[in-house]
Amino acid sequence: MIDISTIPNNPGCYIYKDKKGIILYVGKAKNLKKRVNSYFKNKTNSLDAKTDSLVKQIDSVDFFVTDTEVESLILENNLIKKHLPKYNILLKDSKRYAYIQLTDEEYPRLLLARKKDEKGKFFGPFVSGESRDYILDLVRKNFMIRTCKRLPKKECLRHHIQLCSAPCINKVSKKEYDKQIKHAELALKGKTSELIESLKVLMKKESSKQNFESALQLRNQIKAITWVNDKQKMERDKKHDEDIINYLVKNGKVYLLLFNIYKGILENKQTFEFDYKDNFLEQFIVQYYSENPVPKELILPNVVDKALVDYLTEKRGKKAIIKIPKVGEKKQLLKLVLKNIELSFFGDLEKLTDLQAKLKLNELPKVIECFDISHLSGTNTVASMVQFRNGKPDKSNYRRFKIRTVEGIDDFESMKEVITRRYKRLKEENLEFPNLVVIDGGKGQLSSTMSALKSIDVKLPVISLAKKLEEIYFPGSHFPLRLNHKSKALKLLQSIRDEAHRFAISYNRLLRKKDLLE
Repeated sequence: MIDISTIPNNPGCYIYKDKKGIILYVGKAKNLKKRVNSYFKNKTNSLDAKTDSLVKQIDSVDFFVTDTEVESLILENNLIKKHLPKYNILLKDSKRYAYIQLTDEEYPRLLLARKKDEKGKFFGPFVSGESRDYILDLVRKNFMIRTCKRLPKKECLRHHIQLCSAPCINKVSKKEYDKQIKHAELALKGKTSELIESLKVLMKKESSKQNFESALQLRNQIKAITWVNDKQKMERDKKHDEDIINYLVKNGKVYLLLFNIYKGILENKQTFEFDYKDNFLEQFIVQYYSENPVPKELILPNVVDKALVDYLTEKRGKKAIIKIPKVGEKKQLLKLVLKNIELSFFGDLEKLTDLQAKLKLNELPKVIECFDISHLSGTNTVASMVQFRNGKPDKSNYRRFKIRTVEGIDDFESMKEVITRRYKRLKEENLEFPNLVVIDGGKGQLSSTMSALKSIDVKLPVISLAKKLEEIYFPGSHFPLRLNHKSKALKLLQSIRDEAHRFAISYNRLLRKKDLLE
């Protein structure tokens, strides 16, 4: 069961994986949480066959957070081309987002280009064809740039309607035309503030004259040209590889994230969590790059020992560079990595803190164990226990139980047996106890659990979650607690309970299948 509460509301890309960790699908979203949730809140019969098949195979979801929707579009394209997911429509390279090309001619032109395989300068890529065409047309018109393939011997209609400066008949000098090109180049590089201001003035004039259609067209052009200003960090015009590292230190722990950028394309993120030590960053870099390729450029948030450059250069076999940016695009990339750290690591911490407050627990419930009973008409009664560690499933500590001492249907006695077996063993082997025990059920299941714990002299915080009204019962309390259905605490409890239920049913089905085969 995917825990939707771990997904942020930011723009970015989501990645669905199966049980083997193979990427099934890459998607983009303006709001990651809403988009991912839309796959699972719909009933199966309301999905098309392909999407239904995808959802049934999803075991986990990962995400990249971006600053803008534009960046998520480009990142999606890069990830699809790298991983070739089964459920994505795979486009040929000719369908890649287009560039605007400034040709390498005596009197340069502005053209649409799919690939950067010809001489000239390239701007983009532009993820919106409509906006790209607006920009191309707008820059051509404003700077009166020629569009003819060959310089004609006679001026054309574009010159007569003041859309071309007509270098073909020497109406403009080479020096003046080069100046026009320079201005166009500045606009395409994102320095468009003056151009936008002049268009806004013109738009107001047209609106005051009640030329609303013309004003609307100008508004669309302003909107289009602002795309030039969008820094598309997900696809940078670089010919070498870069790694970007940033981190947060919290409560004696280091939470570190590394972005791998290959020839300007963000392709991968890796998260690391370890105990804080002096010079931890240098130690991490040495250890990581002893086993991984060293990029030409490593972007870091602060200064490190100069000996690291020599170490990385030696490992790479040629010069490696360490950059510590203070301003500019690379500084923005470090901030983006930091944002991903906060959402990747501390989104779960917020849920646990909220749960601790709502249940008035003495300590943060870092380890939660949840139990569920499953049977079919009194046969093959089984129990499941799932463990969530730091707000996420810890599948290595999931457990399944066959009920041994109970005949027929008796969920209360079945729960009592399972609780006894689980915590008697932990006590005898001196193993770690959970910070919270969650029981799927109501007062009866909770009473059985407390009786079992008392019989083995174990004290643990225990609650039960009744599914019908999502009521939380406490030992010794006559009235249940009802949490806001949007609260992070309730969403976490629901995801844990649903996972325990899924795990119990899967075990029950396995046993029934064995019985049928026998």
